Amino acid sequence: MEEKQENKKQEERLVRILSKDIEGKMTLYAGLAKIKGISWAFSNALCKKLKLDKKRKIGSLNAEEVKKIETTAKESAIPEHLLNRRNDFNSGEDKHLTGGDLDLSKEFDIKRLKKIKSYRGLRHLNNLPLRGQRTKSNFRKNRRKGSGIKKKTKA
Repeated sequence: MEEKQENKKQEERLVRILSKDIEGKMTLYAGLAKIKGISWAFSNALCKKLKLDKKRKIGSLNAEEVKKIETTAKESAIPEHLLNRRNDFNSGEDKHLTGGDLDLSKEFDIKRLKKIKSYRGLRHLNNLPLRGQRTKSNFRKNRRKGSGIKKKTKA
């Protein structure tokens, strides 16, 4: 009886990993994927690297295991092909960014593209698609307003 109550308390609590609150009743695999910058593949690699069960509830993690997860995610102890910032523009090293760091670096990359007036930078400036999509019918500015439609005037 006491075990069930203890398990229920663990499932109800919030666990903070890499500045993200995750519900305790989620599995480790799915909960890690909720963190910005951690994909399902990266989450799987973290679980295997730390030898943690993917189906285990996040609420059952202790402080030491949470700290291990955070340090392993920040270090690049994971296979290189899963990192989200390989060959960084400024430092040239392979990194894995999460949360606010990821947003900040993405913003700086876009600012750099705009500054050097590259094709992608100009597309960002004009709020147009960057990756070759067609723009005849999509990405219209005032598409809610009907074009070429006139109301009948009373004569």
